[in-house]
Amino acid sequence: MSEQSNEPSPSEWKVLKVVWDEGPLSTGEVLQALEDEGWSDSTIKTLLRRLTDKGMLRARRAGRGFRYSTARRPLKALLRSGEALLERAGDAATAPLLAHLVQRGKLSQEDLDGLRDLIDRLSDGGEG
Repeated sequence: MSEQSNEPSPSEWKVLKVVWDEGPLSTGEVLQALEDEGWSDSTIKTLLRRLTDKGMLRARRAGRGFRYSTARRPLKALLRSGEALLERAGDAATAPLLAHLVQRGKLSQEDLDGLRDLIDRLSDGGEG
């Protein structure tokens, strides 16, 4: 299995977010949390199985169903996904992509200060 195929799909990210934010959750709780997506129960169960197969979620038998919890810290998965996005973007698109993400993100003043400090260090030839 290649690294790319191990990357969660957009639908899988939605399921992951629910478990990260609210988990651990039973199968029924995940189904209920995602009912507004308009997906069938079998689609959601397939996404849960794929995420378990990819090592993103853990499934523990609980009665007739499963209880899902995260197998990896969310930040680690997001960082890996971000690195894959930057690789696809290429050098010419990196700065516009980062600017877009900063503008779209809900960053605190502390976050912005940290980014300024990082940019200043990198501008001075330091390591990030």
